Amino acid sequence: MESDLYKLKSVQARVHPFCLVCSGSNPYGLALTFESCSGGLLRACFQANPTLEGYEGLLHGGATAALLDGIMTNCLFAEGIVAVTAELTVRYREPVLIGLEIQLTSWIDNRYPPLFNLRAELKQDNCVKATASAKFMQRNA
Repeated sequence: MESDLYKLKSVQARVHPFCLVCSGSNPYGLALTFESCSGGLLRACFQANPTLEGYEGLLHGGATAALLDGIMTNCLFAEGIVAVTAELTVRYREPVLIGLEIQLTSWIDNRYPPLFNLRAELKQDNCVKATASAKFMQRNA
């Protein structure tokens, strides 16, 4: 699992140096940090602040989609795979609250190189608030 995080950080530095979701170099970014878990899962925790608000007290839906897309991208990075989002489907189940910790989880569902299908979920207080599925197309980098 340590090697997964090493691969992830290496790929991030090479192809995502200023990413809105995962880069610590972007002063306007979210700077997510990731934890590699058994079974190929990637996890991250995040606390949204009011700058990401849509409706009062709620995380903007676009920010929710960006978080889910970002963790799926980094799930591939953890395996040394560089790919871009080809299709993203987000299912909003419950409002995501500002100021309450968000837990993100992602995993690779199917592999058909150069195409990869991934899934992700966003939880607060053990309640699934949003899910995503996506197709990623591998690219040379």
